[in-house]
Amino acid sequence: MLWALLRRYAGPYRGAVAVVAALQMVSSLASLYLPTINAAIIDDGVAKGDTTRIVELGAMMLGVTALQVLCAIGAVYFGSRVGMGFGRDLRSAMFGHVVGLSAEETARFGAPTLLTRTTNDVQQIQVLLQMTCTMLIAAPIMCVGGIAMAIHQNAGLSWLLMVSVPLLALSNWIIVSKLLPIFRRMQRLIDGINRVLREQLAGIRVIRAFAREPFERTRFREANEALADTAMTVGRLQALMLPFTTLVINLSSVALIWFGGLRIDAGEMQVGSLIAFLSYFMQILMAVLMATLLLVMLPRASVCAERISEVLGTVPAIASPATPTSPAVARGAVELVDASFSYPGADRPVLQRVSLSARPGTTTAVVGSTGSGKSTLVSLICRLFDVTEGSVVVDRVDVRDYDVEALWSTIGLVPQRGYLFSGTVADNLRYGKADAGDDEMWAALRVAAAEDFVAAHPDGLQMRVAQGGINFSGGQRQRLAIARAVIRRPAVYLFDDAFSALDVRTDARVRAALAEVSADATVLIVSQRISTVMAADQIVVIDDGAVVGVGTHDELILDCPVYAEFADSQAVAMGDPR
Repeated sequence: MLWALLRRYAGPYRGAVAVVAALQMVSSLASLYLPTINAAIIDDGVAKGDTTRIVELGAMMLGVTALQVLCAIGAVYFGSRVGMGFGRDLRSAMFGHVVGLSAEETARFGAPTLLTRTTNDVQQIQVLLQMTCTMLIAAPIMCVGGIAMAIHQNAGLSWLLMVSVPLLALSNWIIVSKLLPIFRRMQRLIDGINRVLREQLAGIRVIRAFAREPFERTRFREANEALADTAMTVGRLQALMLPFTTLVINLSSVALIWFGGLRIDAGEMQVGSLIAFLSYFMQILMAVLMATLLLVMLPRASVCAERISEVLGTVPAIASPATPTSPAVARGAVELVDASFSYPGADRPVLQRVSLSARPGTTTAVVGSTGSGKSTLVSLICRLFDVTEGSVVVDRVDVRDYDVEALWSTIGLVPQRGYLFSGTVADNLRYGKADAGDDEMWAALRVAAAEDFVAAHPDGLQMRVAQGGINFSGGQRQRLAIARAVIRRPAVYLFDDAFSALDVRTDARVRAALAEVSADATVLIVSQRISTVMAADQIVVIDDGAVVGVGTHDELILDCPVYAEFADSQAVAMGDPR
């Protein structure tokens, strides 16, 4: 998974990676050449008292060092560009794919884990790639080159390399292999703590209203401690690596000096060669250590790659067909033919063989008790879900044959919860029409009875909107959501209980204004308020997922017991002025 992601999203940066590799090779070769120069200074200059030779070799050493530094800086620069570019592209791909997922897939993953996978998981792979460009390329060059140069200095001590390097690599590999399942659990715990935090922030008013702060603190503490304990386990395993690596390096250095001293006493080796061999020996072991540090990051990056690939590999259930069909003119005629829908794993369908027809220039109302399937019906029309049986037709074309963008462009949806995005009032209205001018915005606000409170604010259309619109009342949010739908002048208006937050007087004002701007459009209103639907051209009554009545208000009062009971219960709830 990790290699597939790197190959796909780091592919555009092959040129920069090649530059990094070239710079790292030059830098590594320069580092490998420095101990040889140092040995020559000691053996040919210091030992013989040749000052001129010392100066010449010293100048050469400074030049090689400068070359090494410049190449190292260039490698870090280009390596960082590769890592940052890879992270940007992968996050963009994740975002684009997540936005295209249907409500079913989004619910299956859950918002917390999608956030973690798009941010933290991508960052882990990005850091690994960046470190690979700056360290892993140099490590094998240093290791192989160091071994060759050390043997060139004195082959008699090379047996120490055959003991130290495998011992260091094996010990660290054992530790790394134990980290993989722990990192997998750690990423799931990050998902969990995100989920708890999101729920607490979103439901802070409910928590305070029911005085559940102690319970929520305990809940967060448990999630936090679970993550901390797992991180401590990871830290303990990683902590074993540095002491063991240091022990191996120091013992190897002592052994090298000991056996090298014996060879110097025997006249088989010079002091400069021993110092150079020791430098190469340290470079080899440090190269192994660098590779090990990357191996520590590899398990977590591999887990993150699996999680990211799981999202990217999910095929959206709602997608445009290969050859979409579109009507010649978007008139907005909506028809459901024996439409049934069941959620995955549900025991029974939410909607059962629903048939209805909504024509342009008419208003169709859908009423029913809570949980009867009204909102699901709206979701089927705008294709947030696909029917499991039957069909949903807009302008004589099955919605599954539409290009989804073309379908959504003909629909103005006002959901039950009027969600607003952070920015300004104008920014939110432009979600409905990107190129809307000020006059169009004010006209839409006027229709939604939102002109008064926006105009009263000193900033007007530039009035600030907090995330979710929390700086507005529920009614104000709902009216702005209505204005956002109205501004695009769609062929089909879908109001999913969009008037529930409005008082009766404002409700009447908005519906009267809507009747003018939507005279040629199809209007479908889902509501539980009888006063909102009484004037509709036809009212569809849904009970337990099935249509039990279709007609006008007066007809249904006489012919549909469910509707009559529904209307009677609201009359009692509103009270009789007599």
